[in-house]
Amino acid sequence: MRRSIDDHPFDPADDPVVADDPDLTPVSWAVAIADDYEDAEPRVVLTVEELGRAGTGLAAHLLPAEARRIRSALRDALREVGEEPGA
Repeated sequence: MRRSIDDHPFDPADDPVVADDPDLTPVSWAVAIADDYEDAEPRVVLTVEELGRAGTGLAAHLLPAEARRIRSALRDALREVGEEPGA
C-alpha cells in the first residue's frame, strides 16, 4: 500500500529569494506512507526533488521514530526563527 499525504510543488512566486538566487536550489517535496517492504513495517516516505527534474530526487523511507525526529527538528527550527510551531 502506498498513499500520498501532502506535497508542495515549488512556486517561484512563493519565495522569490530562493527562486532568484543561483546558489539556492528550488525544490518540491512530497510526503507519503508505504508498507510494501520485506518487513511489512509502514514507513513515512519523504521525497525532495529539484524544480524541473521530476523523478531524479531523493526519497527517504523513514521509520516512525525517524519521522518524529524530523518533526521535532522542524518544530525547534520554527521556534528559533520566531514562528509558532503549530500542532
